[in-house]
Amino acid sequence: MKTKLQTIATDDGDSNFSAQSKPRILVVDDQATNIQVLYQILAADYQVLMATSGAQALNLCLSKKPDLVLLDLIMPEMDGYQICQHLKADVTTRDIPIIFITAQNDETAEERGFDLGAVDFISKPVNPRIVRARVKTHLMLKAQSDLLRSWAYLDGLTGVHNRRFFDERIIAEMGRASRNQSALSVVMIDVDFFKRYNDHYGHQTGDDCLRRVATTLKSHLLRSGDHVARYGGEEFVCLLPDTGFAGAMQLATSIRKKIMALQIAHAGSSVAPYVTVSLGVGSKPENVQADARALISLADAQLYKAKETGRHRIVGAELNFEPLPEVSNKMRKSKTS
Repeated sequence: MKTKLQTIATDDGDSNFSAQSKPRILVVDDQATNIQVLYQILAADYQVLMATSGAQALNLCLSKKPDLVLLDLIMPEMDGYQICQHLKADVTTRDIPIIFITAQNDETAEERGFDLGAVDFISKPVNPRIVRARVKTHLMLKAQSDLLRSWAYLDGLTGVHNRRFFDERIIAEMGRASRNQSALSVVMIDVDFFKRYNDHYGHQTGDDCLRRVATTLKSHLLRSGDHVARYGGEEFVCLLPDTGFAGAMQLATSIRKKIMALQIAHAGSSVAPYVTVSLGVGSKPENVQADARALISLADAQLYKAKETGRHRIVGAELNFEPLPEVSNKMRKSKTS
């Protein structure tokens, strides 16, 4: 694997279950009349998406992120069990509750559905009151589960996402980027000489500094799919789906300048009188297949170079395939500018 690199040296210069949007329900059935029945029952209170095949259902779950799936059990090509299995195997869709809609009254069928991760069964022909009651119940449970999950994924000090969230999210985003042949970038950020800052100003002031840095990073991520997380200690990381090398370097440049502009006094810094950051950028181009670990390692290596070459700067690299089969994972020497 080879890398295309660039350095910028120092210069001075989501939950759907809310009051604002109706919960989103995906109805999956190969019979249009069955979909129409459920649409009439639910459309007044919910956004109703419709799919007539397994492939269409999987694509809608990935792109639209429904809050609940009502899934017909017996379908051609891909049945309800297979669809459920695919959804539960994908980290981006595994938390979507699935209710099977079926004319079967077989306990074995229900047991298999529950084993695969379904939350409930509704019998055909459907009773509107039962459908509405069970949909409401499972949407409430999902909202509560989403809230608890969001707390588990937050860093208690800074209020941004934590390392656990990032580790899970980058795997999901790399999978999506590989399927869609889209770009994916990671920006790793380290507060320069932070130990000296803590030693000089005290840990409480150090905590305030990290909170201000985190808030600034978060304010730079304007798209809902972008994420910032505290990676550990004084290190942060930005995950940028659908963002190529140039876009990630541009964001990193803006971040570096904005942190400097905070003018947080840092008497122990060797590069500036204020708090500064070093940044490492790693990008996966649209046409490159890679795993999450390779991208993280690349960004981390660039951060190390930024710190080793003077701090308060950005070093970036882009993944690409090495044409020689015996060195398919090779990384070439960095170029700086």
